[in-house]
Amino acid sequence: MDLSDEGEALAPALAEAANNVVGILHGCKDASPIAERFVRAGWNSTSSSWHGYEVETTWCRVQLDPVDGPDVLLNGVIAPERFNNLAALLTHFGLRHSLELYDDENHTLIRKTHT
Repeated sequence: MDLSDEGEALAPALAEAANNVVGILHGCKDASPIAERFVRAGWNSTSSSWHGYEVETTWCRVQLDPVDGPDVLLNGVIAPERFNNLAALLTHFGLRHSLELYDDENHTLIRKTHT
């Protein structure tokens, strides 16, 4: 997969924030095609391991890591008010997913969604 740095970088205020979004992309054995979809949507993408990718835009940065079996793990940081945007984007990509958003201060579950 070609890497892209043509999208916008993560906002500085989020760059220092702790991870607050986690999820599973169901039925995906490879993170590369998922990262490609993000790039086509205007996000940056970089390889983070042999099979993992980091994708980001101004309001979100997530790591995509395949695991044994048919799923890809997603974790990173997101502007909480954009949680629905990420869920909608994954749905637009045709990806079945489960997402959870956690509070930055006490790490309690705030919202979750799945398709």
